[in-house]
Parts: sequence; C-alpha cells; structure tokens
Amino acid sequence: MVLFGDYHTHTKYSRHNHGKGSVLENASVALNKGLKQIAITDHGFNHMCYGVRRKDIPSVKEDILNAKEVTGVDILLGVEANLISSDGDVDVVEQDFEFLDILLMGYHKLVKMANKRDYFDLLLANNLGSPYAPSKERLNRNTTAFLKALDKYPIDIITHLNYGFPTDTLAVARMAKEKGTLVELNGKRINFTDQELEIMASEGVKFIVNSDAHSPERVGECNNALNIIFRLGIPLSQVVNIDKLPKFAPKR
Repeated sequence: MVLFGDYHTHTKYSRHNHGKGSVLENASVALNKGLKQIAITDHGFNHMCYGVRRKDIPSVKEDILNAKEVTGVDILLGVEANLISSDGDVDVVEQDFEFLDILLMGYHKLVKMANKRDYFDLLLANNLGSPYAPSKERLNRNTTAFLKALDKYPIDIITHLNYGFPTDTLAVARMAKEKGTLVELNGKRINFTDQELEIMASEGVKFIVNSDAHSPERVGECNNALNIIFRLGIPLSQVVNIDKLPKFAPKR
C-alpha cells in the first residue's frame, strides 16, 4: 500500500501555535516521504482560537505557489470547516468557493455557533456530555446536523467522524456515499467500531486516509489508519488515495 496524497494538513495559519509549520515545510516533508499531492486545510473561520483568517488567504495562496515551485509537490488549498448549527450550516460562504480546491468539514470545540440555541444544543451539549453514552436526543440532533450539512454543501471529506460529537455513524456514512463525500480514516484517531467500518465498506462507502498533521513531520503519517485497513481487509479500491490520486469536483 502506497499513500499518494495527504489531504488534511495544518500550518501556522491555524493560529496561536496550533499549527506549527509553514506550507513549504509541509510540502518538503511530503516530497521526502514520496507523496505526490497534499492539501493545506487549516481550521475554519469560526474557530475562536485556531481558525484561519479570511484576510490571510492571499498569503496562503502565495505560499502554496512558492512551495509548488520549490518542491514539485501538487498542493491544494482547502479549509477544515466547522459545523456551526443544527441546521447543518458550516463556516464557509459562497465567496469562499472562489479559492477553495477542497472542502473538509468536522465538528470542533471553541467554535462560534450560528446562534444561542446552537451554542447550547451543539457546543455545550457535546463539550460537556459523554462522548460514549449520548442521549438519544443528542445523537439524533448531531446526526441530523451532519446530514443537513452534507446536503447543503459540496463537502469533499468528513473529518474525524464522531470525535467529540457522537452520531449515527452509518447514517452519516450512507449520506456521504450518496453525496460523493469521503469518510476520513484519520491518522490520529478513528472513532467508530470495526463493525461499523466493515459495514461501511460492504455498502461501498469511499474512504480517504489523512494524517491530520499539525506539524510538518507528521505529514503523511497515517499508520493508524493503514493498519486498520490492512487488519480488516478494507478493499483498496474504496480508499481513494492509496496507490492512486483522488479527483475532487471544482468548487467554482
């Protein structure tokens, strides 16, 4: 199994030292590890601590052009958007699609929600509630929010599904398959069971392996996900960046 690309990497544009390195450093590590393509996907705009600022996007684009020229690695510009409402809203707007090559989406703490109700129903309920024994009401609310987001936006990848935000994993994965969205197998953490993963695979869900690197040396480090693929016998034909490069629909 050869990893061709890593589509979830962070840089210093994920502010307050959350992301440690530069675009060039991420690309240089990718080159040294034999990757052909990466994506720069810093945290979405509504993250109150770590979010990339819209005013910094021109600098990100310039850094990407420079890193491409220096390393020869193909680099996509994206964002790891945040879910911000029970109605499936995320923190991207129409104008953002002018620069996006790829759109990731997941749930994160410390995010500015759409309104006060969502602050209590999503942020507070999940930050304080058990990630392992959610109430039926919370599970349904979380799942519905994800399903609505998948229906509203051209999301390419769902990141670290169920991390801090329990859902009906199979319902979300089935909707992802319907919408052409990839379910991430995260290099740091996978928050669904072997049985759920085997059911997803049997139903034809497509996966992508990503590092979720927050420092350059972690780019391409996906052994956690690769070991699970090998152990469960997940068909490599359903993993879009193993032995091949994926194709993402244009956002413009």
